[in-house]
Amino acid sequence: MQPLVPNRFLFKFEFPVHRAPKGLPVSGNVRAWDEAFLVPPLCTIDGQEPIGAVYAAWNEGGLYVGCRVEGKRRPVRCDPADFRKSDCLRLMTDMRDTRDIRRASRFCQHFFFLPAGGGSKGKDACAGSAKIARATQDAPLAPSNDMNVASSVTKTGYELTAHLPAHVLAGFDPAENPRIGFYYMLEDTELGQQALTVGDDLNWWIDPSTWATAVMVE
Repeated sequence: MQPLVPNRFLFKFEFPVHRAPKGLPVSGNVRAWDEAFLVPPLCTIDGQEPIGAVYAAWNEGGLYVGCRVEGKRRPVRCDPADFRKSDCLRLMTDMRDTRDIRRASRFCQHFFFLPAGGGSKGKDACAGSAKIARATQDAPLAPSNDMNVASSVTKTGYELTAHLPAHVLAGFDPAENPRIGFYYMLEDTELGQQALTVGDDLNWWIDPSTWATAVMVE
């Protein structure tokens, strides 16, 4: 019998995000990134097999995120205007890691990254940001052109790499605030979902208290 709430809901998770002093290549080849940048697949705590691997890193210039999805049989489905129903990586951040709040503050942001859907022919990777529902204060939306993103798509999956520069991250200050709220949802229209902590039924897209803590370390 499935538990009423996932096991992950019962814990407050914290994990390190390592520094990449010289930055990381944003070329669509996430395999070129060191495995030290892998985010722990916490879904296995609830007996779920990961549908992909997610990476994160930082330096003074901002955050790097990437993912790798394998095992697909159908082409990627990506529409930046309808990213919630697309193959994509969604990222929630809180630059103050205020874990006791239930509504997003001005330091909380929602980003999305698609392996396709951009460019004149819709075959390029693209990125964007969205307002967080019921936020007490809205962070500025990040201009899509300010985020660097690239992908490599095959018949059986894709790899995606992205860089969020410091100026699009509301309150980014790794020296004074190295602990940040962090959540990802890896969504695939064929393979399903992979959440860092909780799923859709617990309102992760609204409630920062459901996110994990990422600690920016060397």
